[in-house]
Amino acid sequence: MLTIDGAYGEAGGQILRTSLSLAVILNRPVCIEKIRAGRKNPGLAAQHVTCARAAAMICDAELQGDRIGSARLTFEPRRQPIAGLYEFDVAAARQGGSAGAASLVLQTVLLPLTLADGPSTVTVRGGTHVKWSPSFHYLRAVYLPLIGQLSFEAALELQAWGWYPAGEGEITAEIWSRVPAKPNRIDDNHWFERGALRRIQGVAVASSLPAHIAQRMSDRATKILEEAGLTASIEPQRVRSASPGAGIFLAVEFETHWAGFGAIGRQGQPAEQVAEEASRALLAFFRSGAVLDVYAADQLILPLIFTGYAGLVSAEHISRHTLTNLWVVEQFLGPVAKVDRSNKTIRFDRIQQKLA
Repeated sequence: MLTIDGAYGEAGGQILRTSLSLAVILNRPVCIEKIRAGRKNPGLAAQHVTCARAAAMICDAELQGDRIGSARLTFEPRRQPIAGLYEFDVAAARQGGSAGAASLVLQTVLLPLTLADGPSTVTVRGGTHVKWSPSFHYLRAVYLPLIGQLSFEAALELQAWGWYPAGEGEITAEIWSRVPAKPNRIDDNHWFERGALRRIQGVAVASSLPAHIAQRMSDRATKILEEAGLTASIEPQRVRSASPGAGIFLAVEFETHWAGFGAIGRQGQPAEQVAEEASRALLAFFRSGAVLDVYAADQLILPLIFTGYAGLVSAEHISRHTLTNLWVVEQFLGPVAKVDRSNKTIRFDRIQQKLA
């Protein structure tokens, strides 16, 4: 059984999630110790318990330590990923409920389920737009198009919005068995050059709040981008949810790549400030010339490695999160990439182990 040090590097939940995904994909038992040692409340939170139970369900794994606060988890897969109809609820892992990120539970099982012999439908309930995690809109507008170029096919629908603290949002995913990419779809420059700008689209949302909040976010973001010479289409929306919330989510589409930026409001914060946070982040990325935003650089590591990509990736920033994620992968597979933080690039080496 491989042992992973959960206190390494950034020491957060990504160590657990990546370890679980790799254990399922490689059919390899793993023990994660000192889980989330770098956090204010260490050990498993509701989202992490749900990730572990979800990963166990799709491969009939033997699971020990899946409880709130646990600092040690063992995971032993007994089968290859199983196609099926799955439902996971983050609130079920914690008394009193939870707004833990539904998106991170989904990402834990998405790649493994593309190995299953048939399509799967996955429903995850929890927080759909919460801090420190990719929002539903980021997954749909950025993550899925990017991994789609690597022949990982999935579609998402937002059934209910979920904000902190109640959560109670719902995402449904259709995940298909992977068809290997054609050799000429990915070359050495594909992940180093983003091509010309095609469009900027977004949504500004007031959830169980007055409609003018969404309109103000949309107007402010549109103006900031226009002043920088960029045209954007940002739709203001007013929706319902169990907890009130507000946010803006912007997606940038280039010829071959996508990037995303968002901000979630907090009580007492002017709507214009929320819009400015997302817009400034978009502009900084646009001017950087990078292909992948800081979050995509982290989330694309597994898809790129298992499709046999060999070449450079240009990132807006090489975060500690990304470096920690690479370290976890290398505990399973050995050296897979070289990072140049000064030039903000990752050079991937082709590995023998590929997804079917």
